[in-house]
Amino acid sequence: MSSSKSLRALSLGLVALAVLAFTFAITAQAGPSKGNAVAGKKLFNSMCIACHKADGSGGIKLTGNATPNWKDPKTWKDPVRVKGGDDFMRDCIVNGKPKSGMVAWGKSGQLKPAQVEDVIAYINTLAKKK
Repeated sequence: MSSSKSLRALSLGLVALAVLAFTFAITAQAGPSKGNAVAGKKLFNSMCIACHKADGSGGIKLTGNATPNWKDPKTWKDPVRVKGGDDFMRDCIVNGKPKSGMVAWGKSGQLKPAQVEDVIAYINTLAKKK
């Protein structure tokens, strides 16, 4: 095998390993977020407000349903969200929801796994307290 073919094979192997490691890191977290809400607010304000508004009230309709109003208690009682909890949020942020216009921030590499957790932690603070 020539050195250029060996180098190409090695490069492909390393890329495959990196993708596998990234995928594992994204999916390794499950259950309630242990993120930092303060750091999450900064990320939310720079990446999410175009669709979810600065105060989290949402209502922007991109393709399908309007973006959720994180300040509305009804949003937090939605059966899908209740059943999925932070895992549902994690899936939305990491994998996106193309039909609704939600960007796949995790798959695109624009948010690292720890940052996804931070954003989830911040969104959880937007729920109105009873």
